[in-house]
Amino acid sequence: MDKATIGGLASGVALLVIAVFVAPGSKFSAFWDTASAAVVVGGAIAATAIAFPVVALLKFPRVIKKTLQPNALEAGPVIAELVGLAEVARKDGILALEQKTEEIEDPFILLGIQMAVDGIDSELMEELLRTEVDSVAERHKTGKMLLDTLGRYAPAFGMIGTLMGLIIMLGNMDDPDAIGPGMAVALITTLYGAIVSNLVCLPLADKLAYYSKREVEIREIIVRGILSIQQGDNPRVVEQKLKTCLPADQRGSDEMADAA
Repeated sequence: MDKATIGGLASGVALLVIAVFVAPGSKFSAFWDTASAAVVVGGAIAATAIAFPVVALLKFPRVIKKTLQPNALEAGPVIAELVGLAEVARKDGILALEQKTEEIEDPFILLGIQMAVDGIDSELMEELLRTEVDSVAERHKTGKMLLDTLGRYAPAFGMIGTLMGLIIMLGNMDDPDAIGPGMAVALITTLYGAIVSNLVCLPLADKLAYYSKREVEIREIIVRGILSIQQGDNPRVVEQKLKTCLPADQRGSDEMADAA
């Protein structure tokens, strides 16, 4: 579970609720209107459904799960696993890695090792692995586009709801006392649109982009490691090659951990 995402959403909602109760003369009931919420949420979903095919919309639950439970690999353990596999290949030969396939949990590492064991040409193997990386990046790009689209349409439907409220209010000008409450209800829809967009959809889209970039970087490390293993590089050489993909401060900490 991504604690930052959950904490950010919870703190954002809490901040808004506290602001409502602290503001002089405000009451919570004044900030809730079912019709306004339906216009913003329902309208944004409807517009997004028009913009994307059904096959993309069906992936939306997985997109949300990805932002809340990223299950992302860390570079350090990945490098350590690849170096361990390089040691086996260096000592017992590349075919000895077939006995290690049951211990490999990551499907992408497993795919690369299986191709290396099968003796697939290095250029073809690199092409296949990088195609898989590109496919993952494209899937994540589609998920980000879904969230961006929701975030873009929510404020628009907030404005549409506000205009509808103003039209209704202006059509009932006989009662001057109803103008103030009517204006307040009309503006609530704009508020809902801004909250849905800027507290939920757009931040989640940015979080998905972050995890997508991170996963692509990890998979790039895996591709380099597997190609080095296939070429028969010394495990220490494999380790140094892969550490070049890490920031300088992480390289230093890894070396200190190795020395310890």
